[in-house]
Amino acid sequence: MTDGVHFGVMVPQIKRSWAETKRAAEAFEEMGFDSLWVNDHLYGPQSPAIPMLEAWTLAAGIAAVTESPQIGTLVTPVGMRNPAHTGKMIATVDNIAGGRVIPGFGSGWMPREFTDFGMPFLSGRERLGQLEEGLQIFRQMWDPDQQEVTFDGEFFQTDQLVTEPKPPRVPPILVGGGGEKVTMRIAAQHADIWNNSAGSQDILAHKVSVLRGHAERLDRDPDEIRVSQQCLVTLAESDEALGPMVERAQKIFGGHMGNPAGEMALTGTADMIKQRIAKHVELGCDMFMIEFFGRDTIEPAQAFAETVIPEFR
Repeated sequence: MTDGVHFGVMVPQIKRSWAETKRAAEAFEEMGFDSLWVNDHLYGPQSPAIPMLEAWTLAAGIAAVTESPQIGTLVTPVGMRNPAHTGKMIATVDNIAGGRVIPGFGSGWMPREFTDFGMPFLSGRERLGQLEEGLQIFRQMWDPDQQEVTFDGEFFQTDQLVTEPKPPRVPPILVGGGGEKVTMRIAAQHADIWNNSAGSQDILAHKVSVLRGHAERLDRDPDEIRVSQQCLVTLAESDEALGPMVERAQKIFGGHMGNPAGEMALTGTADMIKQRIAKHVELGCDMFMIEFFGRDTIEPAQAFAETVIPEFR
């Protein structure tokens, strides 16, 4: 289901104004990135006081000011909102985008993002149940041949739910998360794309093996599921500049965006990063959701677009 190496980029969203996000999204489109991604958090990860633009409202704005890149979330916790409402929002955003949305889903992990907004934060097992039920509801809501959705699950219920207008295309569903027993089984059963978190980038080969094993047990062709990698890109002009950049990246991001010094990290000069990308592709991962290192991510994104992307076009 692949169409060449896909390069996506995270738009600036935390402690940013809409004007800054819009400027970056338009610049990334001009550079030729394949997709634009937002984090679906209602609060900044470190503190509720950190300014954070809401994901699907932001996606609608990005859809209105861009024409070609796909637009997605990393990732939307299904239990954080009413899933029927979420499915309707996504259908609307996809109409604004003209069929460019890639909705990404997960189970969530920040309790106050749920409880402060009036939604219960259930146990891990129950949130995974919400994820699986939500994916079934979304598929039915967006099915052009299904007019009404009646669903009676353990966590969610709908009764003759109507979604009009439908999305211009059936949005490809991404599932993010590395839980090998349940989350990756859900991805293998329901997802079009599975996203490996940045923290698991160094063990990508193992994770791909787990995903394929689940798919085979479910009698699904593993090649139907595209593998993507959330990653930090630390692009250095020279070997001499690399060390200090890696040290700063480790201090700023910690383990949240993986290990910048890891064997699979997209860290180094353009030639080094090309080699790392090729290694990912050999392992079955040909889609990248990139967080660029720097306060103004436009400059490193431009350098990446000029020195790395052409190698894979």
